[in-house]
Amino acid sequence: QVQVVESGGGSVQAGGSLRLSCAASGSTYCMGWFRQAPGKEREWVAIIGSDGITAYAESVKGRFVISKDNPNMNSWLQMNSLKPEDTAMYYCAARTARWCGRTASDYRYWGQGTQVTVSS
Repeated sequence: QVQVVESGGGSVQAGGSLRLSCAASGSTYCMGWFRQAPGKEREWVAIIGSDGITAYAESVKGRFVISKDNPNMNSWLQMNSLKPEDTAMYYCAARTARWCGRTASDYRYWGQGTQVTVSS
């Protein structure tokens, strides 16, 4: 069982930056960030595999950067040029199976979430 904990959320004005952190209690194969706004489904934001290969949702490409450490136990999401539509609860997810998915059902381990609020 892998425990996942996020931190780093907060409130920022549009155009600002935030850095989210995710700590897993054990080594993982893939770590991802998802977000869920009120009344909307949880959506994929970014993923990173143990090989360092990354992928981003179109809505955040060029603004967000995902990174990790070598044991794949910690992940960070640097969010720049934030927009009001980025406002959501952000969740870190992890999986130990050797495949990085882009849907919530692909991930077994989840954090409790950290709130990001972007004001215009």
